[in-house]
Amino acid sequence: MAVQTAQDLAAWQDIWVYIEGNGPEDLHGVSLELLGVGRALADAGGQRLAAVVCSDGKQEWEPFLFAYGADLVYYAIAPGLQPYTTEGHASALSSLAAEHRPAALLLGATANGRDLAPRVAARLQTGLTADCTAVAYQEEEGRLVWTRPAFSGNIMATIVSNRYPQMGTVRPGIFKRPRQQAGRSGVSVRQEVVLPTLAAKILEFRPGKAAAVKLEEASVIIAGGRGMGSAENFQLLQQLADAMGGVVAASRAAVDAGWQSHVVQVGQSGKAVGPKLYLACGISG
Repeated sequence: MAVQTAQDLAAWQDIWVYIEGNGPEDLHGVSLELLGVGRALADAGGQRLAAVVCSDGKQEWEPFLFAYGADLVYYAIAPGLQPYTTEGHASALSSLAAEHRPAALLLGATANGRDLAPRVAARLQTGLTADCTAVAYQEEEGRLVWTRPAFSGNIMATIVSNRYPQMGTVRPGIFKRPRQQAGRSGVSVRQEVVLPTLAAKILEFRPGKAAAVKLEEASVIIAGGRGMGSAENFQLLQQLADAMGGVVAASRAAVDAGWQSHVVQVGQSGKAVGPKLYLACGISG
């Protein structure tokens, strides 16, 4: 692939958002957050916002995604694309992007997003800015400016990609979800894709207890840090969280000490959260 310049932007159009989930009722919240920021980026650059779904074609997403700001819905359809598999989604998303050439592709910095994004970037021979906490439109160059923490969160790095599509993963809980706009319509593009022979097949999926904790969507969070003193003392926080209808989170120090799982870590090196009530117990800083 030849070196790309600013003039190549004419051949790379639209802001794409990868939609993570098996249907409107089973959707990761970060997908809606990205549709909100994607709408702002598309409007700033005079482009369209596209939602991209990799599926087996059995779910209808259009009214739902149009209501949340999408102008287009791209479907990459093939048997075996649901539930998520690394090889299947990497092949489907990269082939769709290679054909339709989006200017930017945004994915959530979730377990699946972090697994998928670098593989798609490698196939498209483009860069990837991971774990972003902000993204903005640079009017002078017509490019996106990505911001992410670096050096364990001690500095914030600002990154501009010189290749298309411009790709980045964005942490859940950073942006607010847009409001639904009833009556919006758009264009749907359904495309059959041919997948390679998959090396692995999911026979059964049983999420563990920790996986059920969605810190990004919790309205009440009780967080503990090094000051809790031990893993046993986190039971006090769990009792309080149960009484208040909330969930327990932990700082990096508590996770490093082995008192809590990394899936409930909050902060610069963990998950970004935006609850209505946040209680910090024994957390410095």
